[in-house]
Amino acid sequence: MGTLPVSEQAAWNAFFEGPLSSPWYSKHKTQLLGVLLAAASNLLISVSLCVQKCAHLRLACQTEPKPYYTSKLWWCGIILLGLGEVGNFTAYGFAPIALVAPVGCISVIGSAFISVLFLKQTMRAADILGGTLAVAGTYLLVTFAPNVPQELTARRVQNNLVSWPFLVYVILEIIIFCILLYFYKRKAVKHIVVLLMMVALLASLTVIAVKAVASMITLSVKGKMQLTYPVFYIMLILMATSCVFQVKFLNQATHLYEATAVVPINFVFFTTNAIISGVIFYQEFQSAALLSVFMFLFGCLLSFLGVFVIARNKKEEHLQVPYIDCGHIPGQKLTGKIQPDSYSSCYGTLNNEDDSVKTQS
Repeated sequence: MGTLPVSEQAAWNAFFEGPLSSPWYSKHKTQLLGVLLAAASNLLISVSLCVQKCAHLRLACQTEPKPYYTSKLWWCGIILLGLGEVGNFTAYGFAPIALVAPVGCISVIGSAFISVLFLKQTMRAADILGGTLAVAGTYLLVTFAPNVPQELTARRVQNNLVSWPFLVYVILEIIIFCILLYFYKRKAVKHIVVLLMMVALLASLTVIAVKAVASMITLSVKGKMQLTYPVFYIMLILMATSCVFQVKFLNQATHLYEATAVVPINFVFFTTNAIISGVIFYQEFQSAALLSVFMFLFGCLLSFLGVFVIARNKKEEHLQVPYIDCGHIPGQKLTGKIQPDSYSSCYGTLNNEDDSVKTQS
């Protein structure tokens, strides 16, 4: 049998030796810092969402409900969410897009297990299986991620903006986005795929801008000033604008569809478009070995599968409303307990199907 090329043999050895082996660590320590920062940030985001949900549950149980923004617990969750997003932003300055974006599956895993600990939700076999698949996929992503040692200076960002592969990519994105927007606005097509595809197309521009801004800030902190270049502010405006419209369409999707459907589909679309944008704009897989690319894609597939398994058939939990013991109802033979319908306008009363019952009420 033939031998593998040197680059593929090194990637295969890294898989068996582990990411903390000394040759691997010395080569990838910068992007490993970005991965750890992204993982910690996504875990912090999971905690923040759990804290906010606890705040909403506490407010709902009060006899006189107050606005959520008056809760100190809710504001703690918002602060943790902000810290997590800042950490994610910083991670793009140390690691490639193709590595930071898929690590977002940790927030899904964290939310599933933190909800069991703090919100007393039931641990399902699907959560354990999905978490195992996602962790295995993340390990492959870290081990076989592309190594991009070049410094991302402002001049390099300028050159990439006018390169023909990126121009073709942007034109195709604009055409696809305009078609989807036409169906969304004029034809009132609000299918979940249409909404989340528009989110993903905007997100691909967001991650390009985020990495450029974060990298230029990182270099400036190290003493290589990049903030005087106009391209820094161009990417900053692109980042802010794409984020605003991205949040708009994502909120529309979460309003129309359940989170159990939005979360996995959005994660897959976002990660796929982020990896494609990183490959085209930053040439992140330009010198990668074939084995590394295959194992990286296999790690992405495991992460996608893990997120879908966790979100599959997961019901939204509501507050437990106690049964009301009505005792003997005059004019009725039925005695027992009646569960009020929290979604109806006659919450806490009997159904209005019987006129005699309505009169008694």
